[in-house]
Amino acid sequence: MPTIEQVVARDICVGCGACQFATRGDITVQRNDLGYYRADLTTASPQSIATGSRVCPFAQEAPNEDAIAAEVFPAVLREDPRTGKYLSIAAARVTADDYLLGSSSGGLTSWILIQLLETGHIDGVIHVGQGGDGLFSYRISRSRQELTARRKSIYYSTSFNSALHSVHGDGQRYALVGVPCFIKSARLLCREDRTLATQLIYFIGLVCGHLKSAAFAELLAWQCGVGPNELAAVDFRVKQPGEDAGRYRFGARAKAATVGGADDCEWTTRPTSQLLGGNWGHGMFQLNACNYCDDIFAETADVVLGDAWLPEYRADWRGTNVLLCRNAVIQRLIDRGQAEGELFIAPLSAAEAAQSQAGNFRHRREGLALRLADDQNAGLWAPTKRVMPDANIVGSRRRELIRRRRELSRASHELFATAKRQGSLDLFIERITPLVQQYEKYNTPSLPRRLLGLAKRRIKLILS
Repeated sequence: MPTIEQVVARDICVGCGACQFATRGDITVQRNDLGYYRADLTTASPQSIATGSRVCPFAQEAPNEDAIAAEVFPAVLREDPRTGKYLSIAAARVTADDYLLGSSSGGLTSWILIQLLETGHIDGVIHVGQGGDGLFSYRISRSRQELTARRKSIYYSTSFNSALHSVHGDGQRYALVGVPCFIKSARLLCREDRTLATQLIYFIGLVCGHLKSAAFAELLAWQCGVGPNELAAVDFRVKQPGEDAGRYRFGARAKAATVGGADDCEWTTRPTSQLLGGNWGHGMFQLNACNYCDDIFAETADVVLGDAWLPEYRADWRGTNVLLCRNAVIQRLIDRGQAEGELFIAPLSAAEAAQSQAGNFRHRREGLALRLADDQNAGLWAPTKRVMPDANIVGSRRRELIRRRRELSRASHELFATAKRQGSLDLFIERITPLVQQYEKYNTPSLPRRLLGLAKRRIKLILS
């Protein structure tokens, strides 16, 4: 059996759209009632299903990240099992504060894309921006103005099939921006499609904690007083001057017709930490595919950018990127930007880069090992990963936490869909709260851990 069938049957499809593009629509990928994209194989031919398996980032027929990286990157690059191959690793940000205000983190993603565009290395950028199918979709930007308007982090289910079709064969060169699994599937598409391979010149990766369905934006907005049917736009990360970089706000804006006119459409913002669902550790509306991902630093991308969640950088409200570069052209652009004062660059070790994503590693290493073991013990199919199944990789308390998180994530989709149909935010809150409480019961440090933490703080005070 082609394993894309198993991927779809077990809801491990991430909805990237690679199978739809590769089969010219014989396999379809559409947003479902739960707010995320999923492939439909019911009318696809056996040949298309076999093709889809070769480009699916979670199917067995596709090479893994190690094999793809060995194929596309020079052998001379350094390598670390936590980060994959790399030419350089750094903490970085754009030095212009006014530019940083409109960026989610350090502004490096859009800065690099603008440099590639304006130096003639590419003709356009394929990335997620406002509008299209839902609040956000993959768009094509061809100018600094478009790139600047479409920057910022977006936590929303998308598919790149339509965008790739719109540029396929137009003779122009593009940079593709995506989370690790999307970058992997795009690399796989280039192995199947010679024309696309000549057009996708640079692959820009984004460090990903997990993908969210459209319901994530709707739940947060609903708590800001903007219901799902009224919602026109969201801003997932509104920076707060003087605050910790992680203490951002969420913003929502209603449709003009809802409030009586365009002039009335003001943004409503609330601290994300105060919103149900805003705690990333709860995993609400996480796609199930993210339970089977072991790629944190987009190991098949030419450059990958995320948040430098390290104490010395998260204290700066402006935001700072963690940056891993694997491409000599992009490295030269970064070096020039630093030399001309446009960029702040501070080298990091692979260990520091990994520490900046510590929670992500726990989810995609320890958590993945346990989830694979649980599936194995239950007789369920799961994709082969670079992490081995291990039910004893963590202690009993942590095991229960990981399992509760998985259940909380799974339940959030159905519970919100029901609440949305009934037009009742209170219904969702009432039904999800017990699951959150069960999770937090195991997330609270045990007494020995609390005592150890207290002792460490006392020692630190004495030494200081």
